[in-house]
Amino acid sequence: MSASAGGCTDPPPAITEAEADALVRGICFKTGPPSRLGVEVEWLVHELRSPQLPVSSERLEAAYAALRTLPLRSALTVEPGGQLELSSPPAGSLTECVGTVSADLEAVRAVLREDGLRLVGLGHDPWHSPQRYLREPRYDAMEACLDREGPAGRAMMCTSASVQVCVDAGYEEPGPLGHVRRWWLAHQLGAVLVAVFANSPLAGRRATGWLSTRQLRWAQIGSGRAGGAPLDADPRGAWALHVLNAPVMCVRRDGGPWEVPESLTFREWTRSRRPRPPTREDLDYHATTLFPPVRPRGHLELRMIDAQPGDDGWIVPLAVTAALFDDPQATETAYRAVKPLAERTLGRPAPHNPLWRAAARTGLADPELREIAAVCFAAALEALPRLGAAREVVDAVAAFEDRHVRRGRCPADDLLDALHAGKPPYGKDLSS
Repeated sequence: MSASAGGCTDPPPAITEAEADALVRGICFKTGPPSRLGVEVEWLVHELRSPQLPVSSERLEAAYAALRTLPLRSALTVEPGGQLELSSPPAGSLTECVGTVSADLEAVRAVLREDGLRLVGLGHDPWHSPQRYLREPRYDAMEACLDREGPAGRAMMCTSASVQVCVDAGYEEPGPLGHVRRWWLAHQLGAVLVAVFANSPLAGRRATGWLSTRQLRWAQIGSGRAGGAPLDADPRGAWALHVLNAPVMCVRRDGGPWEVPESLTFREWTRSRRPRPPTREDLDYHATTLFPPVRPRGHLELRMIDAQPGDDGWIVPLAVTAALFDDPQATETAYRAVKPLAERTLGRPAPHNPLWRAAARTGLADPELREIAAVCFAAALEALPRLGAAREVVDAVAAFEDRHVRRGRCPADDLLDALHAGKPPYGKDLSS
């Protein structure tokens, strides 16, 4: 805000429809040689000894206060249901990214253990119903908005966790590493990543019938909020159209609850200028309230991967995705492998199309997805040494390939096997 002659502050200038369109086009794809990599790892936080018991808000607050004193390189944030997220800084290599986040996670786990808590890699909480930990105007408004579509929104906010891989948008010019190709690849390969890394088959202590219940919840939220943009030769234009035509989640206010309009798109807001004129800050905020499976934020944020089991399970999807996007030979192999999948989308944006539904429901039991996953893992394993990956990372990818991909399985299958055998999935019995 700027100071007026009387000493008061002027409101920020309103944004027009044309200005909003130009701004979205200008910031969504920052092109150049792919050289940076990032990862955001979300975790459920459970009791160390009895994970089926809820963790009180007071215990979470005490633990998170201690975590905020740690000298972490990754950004530490808390999700609405109390899930913990670590977001790496942009890294110049896969090795740097893995090293930074691994060291930060080790420090975080040590603090949580002292409080009798642990990080759990599951895409959807198998025990607990959605309970909101954060009470802030943003999440009050989000909950009110998403409730209009049903209960899936609260589950997404409070009981889900993911591994989000961030890759550069790519070159402006066409080719295997061009931004148009990488945008298209992210959406087709995304279905394969859903199937390979599905790890959320349970909710309410029962099997849901979906290997990625987390992906089901996103699809249930609806295409306006959680859908992607149509794929065409102009990603910038398609994304700008999507953002402006998407419903506004909330109108922020300095005091009191935020307004949650019904059926007001950002485009309509720029035209009507009600309940107040929108600003550049409103446009930036509006973009953060859209949750497509691939979100362009200058770079590409791949949001479709379930949180993975084990302390280091997140490294495998990070490594595979990095190899398939940043090694020219591997990305060309992946592109050719996933190309036939486009027919199964019926031209509908992800995740609201038959391809993505099949990936989330049946995983690698789908013969075509299993075959393509095998090709992509083979290409990634060849590429990782060229990217300078450590031996431990290559071995982890190879072990995952052997245990899951070659057998047409995903981590969710392991959880279901444990459930059917009456065995604890990661330390405690689901039925207890």
